[in-house]
Amino acid sequence: MDILEKLAWRYATKKFDPERQLDERQLERILRATNLSASSYGLQPYKVIVVKDKTVKEKLKAASWNQSQITDASHLIVFARYEEVNGRHVEDYIENIAGTRKVDRTQLNGFENMMKGKLDALDADTKANWSAKQAYLALGTLLTASAAEGIDACPMEGFDAAAYDEILGLKERGLRTVVIAAVGFRAADDGMQHAKKVRKSLEDFVELV
Repeated sequence: MDILEKLAWRYATKKFDPERQLDERQLERILRATNLSASSYGLQPYKVIVVKDKTVKEKLKAASWNQSQITDASHLIVFARYEEVNGRHVEDYIENIAGTRKVDRTQLNGFENMMKGKLDALDADTKANWSAKQAYLALGTLLTASAAEGIDACPMEGFDAAAYDEILGLKERGLRTVVIAAVGFRAADDGMQHAKKVRKSLEDFVELV
């Protein structure tokens, strides 16, 4: 696999083929890849919600300016940040580290206290922005993984986040929608797939110091 060829093939798909659906293996692979995304401290202060249900997707489409990708794509991936990232999240993470790496939890006290101190020092708005940035890192991983697997995707910000929270019942779970991505397979008549990708030249994009 040539990653540059895969990324050049990728584009923000405007029209999906509703007859083509991801199989379970394809969906699992891109979700596993997304779960491996970089995250500050490794804390993952967000949740990934996969929407397949047609009725729910129709409701979300209405909250997304009726963009066809919402319903025509195989699945809709919703990235939602935790409204309050606190000591409980840190403690759960520390327990996970201890269990996964088979280490005594007390050996992680310094790391635990550092994370709690950093989070406690953030005001609500700063913490919300930080959590949202972590979700965007995961979105980038999803897009790259999808391209590597030959799966089309469209990252989207054109939606009513509050309506998404209501439709998906996120507010009562302490979650807030950040960004979404439709995944599936491009329609044969989506003209954008033939458009040449436009990016800055590497000389303009990169500065060496």
